Amino acid sequence: MMETNELTRTLKTQLIPKAALIAYASEDDKNFFLEIRDINDRGNMAEGRPITQEFMNELVKGYSERHSSTPYGKVPSNLIYCDSRKGSERYVWYNPPHKRMMFFSSDLKIENAEYNLPGVIYEAGEHGMRIYAYKDDMPGKDTLLYVAPFFNVTGSSVCLGSANIDLPKNLTYESLLQYWEKKFWLTEFSHLGGNGNPTRSNLVLVTKTARNKPFDLKELKPLNNMKLKDILT
Repeated sequence: MMETNELTRTLKTQLIPKAALIAYASEDDKNFFLEIRDINDRGNMAEGRPITQEFMNELVKGYSERHSSTPYGKVPSNLIYCDSRKGSERYVWYNPPHKRMMFFSSDLKIENAEYNLPGVIYEAGEHGMRIYAYKDDMPGKDTLLYVAPFFNVTGSSVCLGSANIDLPKNLTYESLLQYWEKKFWLTEFSHLGGNGNPTRSNLVLVTKTARNKPFDLKELKPLNNMKLKDILT
């Protein structure tokens, strides 16, 4: 599908017909034949010639390269699970404990700045995005999952709002993970999720404290005894 700017440029450009593809079918629709006819400057079609397999392969290859959403390239070391099948896309990856820039609605009275975070596990794909917290430096299959201590999250489901991020045209695994992370971290944090406070203490105070101190892991709430292996199926 064309982006708006690309479509606008196309509509403003005079397009001249150069060739026509014509499909023939038998009455029972069991046999088919394709031909191509060149179109001259007067708009008249020339004699038809059969479509070759090489031509169709190049046509399909060109379309696939322009419109494919399947990532490629080096697999990042923090990617835990990958399903790139069309219609079933799902990726699971993690960030170890680190500092991250966060943006907040003015109503929360939390300064936009870098804050210390616990380990974070992301799950993204056709269903949207989910996010979890964990306590270890490096997650394993039996790592316990906790409620992500952030605004805009209900359980593990993420409300993706204000960040207008386009899917990269050059879709590597690395750029795909960055795309999803930006959709979460560049969205302005504005509200508690439907389950209320995701931390044991007030989330505003917990967040402010984590600006200059390591995140207090005692604030994390268990997530129904879930383990990492439970989301890798």
